[in-house]
Amino acid sequence: MAQIGKTIPEFKAQAFHNGEFVEVTSESVKGKWGIFLFYPADFTFVCPTELEDMATHYEELQKLGVEVYAVSTDTHFSHKAWHDSSEAIGKINYPMIGDQTGTITRGFDVMIEEDHMAHRGTFLVDPDGVIQVAHIHAGGIGRSAKDMVRNVKAAQYVRDNDGEVCPAAWEQGQKTLTPSLDLVGKI
Repeated sequence: MAQIGKTIPEFKAQAFHNGEFVEVTSESVKGKWGIFLFYPADFTFVCPTELEDMATHYEELQKLGVEVYAVSTDTHFSHKAWHDSSEAIGKINYPMIGDQTGTITRGFDVMIEEDHMAHRGTFLVDPDGVIQVAHIHAGGIGRSAKDMVRNVKAAQYVRDNDGEVCPAAWEQGQKTLTPSLDLVGKI
């Protein structure tokens, strides 16, 4: 089911963040850009590589006004234990949300019901809480945070420059397009 243009679901959950348990709600994430990084489970194999990759890009994302939220159906207690025992996960400075009820995971339509785990889903949410980018990967395919950084820059550019669009593989500073009758058939 297409998620683009939908508002994030209402939720309230506990997260492990910077050595503490904190509450994260659908309302508290609004007002800035957010990346929701769903993954199947703590203490697995591809997941720590992805979360560590996102951690290496976290400072750059913060400078772009973006918060990252890792989400799985594990508890916030499990997130803490994983953070404390894994070198890769220990690098994470962004909130790790425990979604043991599956409310958030189902709300983003990435729940694997028979396993009560999430697909590898990555969502970029604008400051209004509206989904602008949605990527869903099969379980064995890891994601690239670098790709998401490019998506953030493109989405922010489009939001700030009404009437302009970013072509394929657009990087910040490159030429954009302004759709018009004069452009039809010229690309």
